[in-house]
Amino acid sequence: MTVRCFVDASVLLHARDPRDPLKQARAAEWLERLWQQRSGRTSVQALSEFYVTATRKLAPRVPEDLAWDEVARYLAWAPQETDESLLRRARDIERRYHLAWWDAAVVAAALLQDCLILLTEDLPDGSVFGALAVRSPFSSVLEQPPAEYMVARAQPLHRPRGRPRRALAV
Repeated sequence: MTVRCFVDASVLLHARDPRDPLKQARAAEWLERLWQQRSGRTSVQALSEFYVTATRKLAPRVPEDLAWDEVARYLAWAPQETDESLLRRARDIERRYHLAWWDAAVVAAALLQDCLILLTEDLPDGSVFGALAVRSPFSSVLEQPPAEYMVARAQPLHRPRGRPRRALAV
């Protein structure tokens, strides 16, 4: 079963940033896998942050046309729009979990898209928001073995109905 995975701007940026080749390769590996599984999701906010950072702050800067082509590519993931439902959900998350506004908006966008994984390095790895788990693309493995469950026979919590049996004399 393939689960939906929300990709934050930090992952998109690391995939384009040559300054740390290990992080670049890891981010690219995650993105490639999500394309293959057709399970990647993102938001308009994340794509906007990627574009601005890539074209104005990343060293070396990504040319605007190239950055826009990258943004346009991720439009295929039907990014979550910033609308009233997102704003209301983000406000609830901000208050409940005491997150910064932009982080709450990312969590809200992931939850509104029914994602089970939020891939980012901007929140602590292993954090959980309802059914959504935060994973760092640089500390998590791509493929985890499936969980193994053992069914054990439970002891009854109450004694059986009826009269107790007499102990046999030895």
